[in-house]
Amino acid sequence: MQKLILDTNVIVSALISSSIPTKILYELVLTKKVDVCLSEEVFAEYVEVLNRDKFANFVNFKTKAEVVLNKMREISSFYRINRKVEVLTDTSDNKFLELAAVSSADYLVTGNTLDFTITEFEYTRIVTPREYWDDFAK
Repeated sequence: MQKLILDTNVIVSALISSSIPTKILYELVLTKKVDVCLSEEVFAEYVEVLNRDKFANFVNFKTKAEVVLNKMREISSFYRINRKVEVLTDTSDNKFLELAAVSSADYLVTGNTLDFTITEFEYTRIVTPREYWDDFAK
């Protein structure tokens, strides 16, 4: 089973639109066709971002976010971060690479191509939602 790390922006996109991130979240992640890798640090970012007031304008966002967060906490594999990395310019995003290092995830899926300028980190390929869906989703 493929091991995925989802950047926070992928979850936000899945909840506010009907798009490739929506397919990844609902057709693969929540149906347990992939193994989602999480750390407490990454999950804390999910919670913080998904609870921002700006998303209240989207219909049922808070309810959908709560359901998704609860389900992800239940079905994901959690890893303890045991090393720090300093690779990305936006240092707050390094937590995703730290998770990749400890989990040996197959893919880190992100829409943030400005900050994630590398295409691979150790064993993990860094891809956009479209690249993942078109080329790697099985």
